[in-house]
Amino acid sequence: MGSIVVAPLSKIAELAVRHRCGAMLSLVAPKQDFHRPAVIDATRHLVIGVNDIAFAGTGGLIAPAEAHVAAIAAFARRWDRQAPLLVHCMMGVSRSPAAALIVALAVEPDQDDEALALRLRAASPQATPNARLVAIGDAHLGRGGRLVRAVERIGRGADYAGDSPFVLAVRATGRPIAEAAGGA
Repeated sequence: MGSIVVAPLSKIAELAVRHRCGAMLSLVAPKQDFHRPAVIDATRHLVIGVNDIAFAGTGGLIAPAEAHVAAIAAFARRWDRQAPLLVHCMMGVSRSPAAALIVALAVEPDQDDEALALRLRAASPQATPNARLVAIGDAHLGRGGRLVRAVERIGRGADYAGDSPFVLAVRATGRPIAEAAGGA
């Protein structure tokens, strides 16, 4: 089935070990310096150099683009789902939750966008998926606007209250909607 561990940069080593993650997707500012946790093989790590902005043309910053989303979807489809996928950005609130939605739909395209967005909100009250990544992901995955509308319905997350990593099941199961990243 598979699960996605969504985290801020400061927690990647701890969560990679705790959840026995087998792959990692990093959405960080271009040239952001960080160390890949040793438990993640370099061949199972994708770095997307993109800033957390919602529109292009912002003074030297790199906005999410189709090529970024295409790379995320392709990486997701290569993920074997035998171990969790760790997805992170700087704070774990905007880019990484958006990427988690894209990953979930890339590997399980027949699921309901609204139910997926609601699972995200249940897992993370403060997640506010990057609108540009969501819109490009919606188009790239052929969602017909359903993902964009679902994310708009859950609205902006709660004010940032500190690092709050979470786990999102790729697909709804009979188990609880989301597991706390700290305990599972």
